[in-house]
Amino acid sequence: MSSRMAGSALLRHVGGVRIFTATLNSPAAAAAARPFLAGGDAVPGVWGMRMMSTSSVAATEEAAKEEAKKAGAEKKEVVVNSYWGIEQSKKLVREDGTEWKWSCFRPWETYTADTSIDLTKHHVPKTLLDKIAYWTVKSLRFPTDIFFQRRYGCRAMMLETVAAVPGMVGGMLLHLRSLRRFEQSGGWIRTLLEEAENERMHLMTFMEVAKPRWYERALVITVQGVFFNAYFLGYLLSPKFAHRVVGYLEEEAIHSYTEFLKDLEAGKIDNVPAPAIAVDYWRLPADATLKDVVTVVRADEAHHRDVNHFASDIHYQGMELKQTPAPIGYH
Repeated sequence: MSSRMAGSALLRHVGGVRIFTATLNSPAAAAAARPFLAGGDAVPGVWGMRMMSTSSVAATEEAAKEEAKKAGAEKKEVVVNSYWGIEQSKKLVREDGTEWKWSCFRPWETYTADTSIDLTKHHVPKTLLDKIAYWTVKSLRFPTDIFFQRRYGCRAMMLETVAAVPGMVGGMLLHLRSLRRFEQSGGWIRTLLEEAENERMHLMTFMEVAKPRWYERALVITVQGVFFNAYFLGYLLSPKFAHRVVGYLEEEAIHSYTEFLKDLEAGKIDNVPAPAIAVDYWRLPADATLKDVVTVVRADEAHHRDVNHFASDIHYQGMELKQTPAPIGYH
């Protein structure tokens, strides 16, 4: 048998099988395939039908896999929620009906800052501890002025990484004392932790305004490590000294934000739109600017100043914080 005759026989055999398969599916497909059996030029048509059929099957299988994956994910989520008893709350909305997009704080945790607070109050240092606290804070301002100069956005970012530490340290130590002594704290644990969270929200806001450079991030790590341990030790040795230091730190913060506002008003710093997180957290108007943000942050710092000087005064009078109700939610 010649090679031509063998090839023809092979094509008839393969074509017959495909036509038989196509006939089972569709008479039209069988009719289209008959010329191929006779050795005609209908080969592309048959191959085209087979390729179309294969692509269709693949697409169907892919869609089925996606649906199964989605169904599996939904089933898994339901199982987890059902097993642990923790269910995701329904989508929260603002007062205007738009969706609430923040998971780090909820609508009921927002507030309107009291900007009418007296910013000029100052505790005059009289005792030795007060003078040490005052000049310690003043000495820290000198290197800060040299490093940041009038870059108040980056300065605020650095300030808030430090300002958020005392409330957490004080609240933690009071929490441990409450556990050891089986006693209440008078609400001071919550007050100090609120302060720490409020300062952290200041940082989250200024992160949207000033993008820190790599060496500024490295400086934050260093300063936070040193300050945390120093304040921790200071609070263990003398809570009245520790709170007085924070009171003076907040006074310096008020001064820094006042200078920040002056540069904004003079046009030296662009008065850009307020970050969305600030608008929601302080319930600012939709058209609020950076100047509005700095104003409410400065008011927060003034409240923290009052709380910490007040706490120090309680200790100076020979009492413990638990003996005087804490100003919860004062800011």
